[in-house]
Amino acid sequence: MSDHETTTTGTSSTASASAAAAAGDAGVGGAAMAAQLKKVKKQKVLLMGKSGSGKSSMRSIIFSNYLARDTRRLGATIDIDLSHVKFLGNLTLNLWDCGGQEAFMENYLSQQRAHVFSNVGVLIYVFDIESRDVERDLATYVNIISALVQYSREAKVFVLIHKMDLIQPLKREEVFDHRVDVVRRKTAEAVAIVRKQKPEQQLQHYHQQHYHPQQFATSSPMTPGALIRDVDIDMQLFATSIWDQSLYKAWASIIHDLVPNLSVIETQLASLGVAIDADEILLFERTSFLVVSKWSGPEGERNPYGDRFERMSNILKSWKHTCSKFTGTPRNAEQFSDFEYKMGSNFSMFVTKFTTNTYILVCMPPGEARFNSARLNVAAARPWFKFLDGPAVATSSSSQAMASVGGGMGGYGSESNAGP
Repeated sequence: MSDHETTTTGTSSTASASAAAAAGDAGVGGAAMAAQLKKVKKQKVLLMGKSGSGKSSMRSIIFSNYLARDTRRLGATIDIDLSHVKFLGNLTLNLWDCGGQEAFMENYLSQQRAHVFSNVGVLIYVFDIESRDVERDLATYVNIISALVQYSREAKVFVLIHKMDLIQPLKREEVFDHRVDVVRRKTAEAVAIVRKQKPEQQLQHYHQQHYHPQQFATSSPMTPGALIRDVDIDMQLFATSIWDQSLYKAWASIIHDLVPNLSVIETQLASLGVAIDADEILLFERTSFLVVSKWSGPEGERNPYGDRFERMSNILKSWKHTCSKFTGTPRNAEQFSDFEYKMGSNFSMFVTKFTTNTYILVCMPPGEARFNSARLNVAAARPWFKFLDGPAVATSSSSQAMASVGGGMGGYGSESNAGP
């Protein structure tokens, strides 16, 4: 075998494998897992920021498989561009891409205030780092946060400091840190504005979200002042650019907090990693190639490259575009089902279609026998994970099916077709 060996399998190729099931205590029983599966989850996601800040471009790259250079053709968003993005089987993102022109912003904050800011799960606010009117941008941000706190006080906030590629590399960290400080101060200012509202206004907003109208007069023992006083906005900030992997890091973090059954997936992924003696495992969403979950063994934990996960997202997305170009298939089609890379005596890696909505990447020590064994065991684990990324309903039939797969990672069932 040469030092570098790469193998790619198209969508028509399938590999058949069955793995011997070993009874054990590892993992959790199928019937018990069925009870933990959550129903289909819908999340309202607001994507907001000044016109031209890059909101629609990043959305198109992540969810519509645009190349960065292709986003130059996109026009300005008019009013609200509403799209429903299915992510895995259990999560639907109701993505509200809100036009950033000043007239639209004023409308969101006045006539459409309750409509836009009610029942929000996540706000993604995008700042253009090269904006020439920073003060006005920040003033708009304060008004947006104030409206969010009023109508969706439990929403998470992600602030993307965008177009960081336009800043000189040596100054990027300093510029980003300064903007983070400013945004955090303005966020506190926005919450303070809401606290100054009359108590009856705060109470009305709270009851509109949490109580049925007929309960309004009698149900809440809370004092109005307590409604906003204890607000602690869950906020994360990222430096991003459409020209590198930073965009995938930010959006993977956003999605990570929204995925139903995530703790179950992470537990089982860890059990699988230990069972096959892997160094690292990544689980990608099929279309966007965002990292849904990951696991690292002792060797993986020593890897000095902290951005390797988002780099892999970027690399695989680029590989998918290359396959599309040379095969003439649509960008959103499944371009490959299997990819292997063997780096001589250093490591081996494979990426394969895992479930209906996911790909899995496994990185492990070299060795042909170890590699083939891992492939078989990953194939054997497929049926179990299929119950996690479909619309999960803990019915008796699904419980029986899960139980038949075996008690978690300790006992795999056999799978005659390991292909996609």
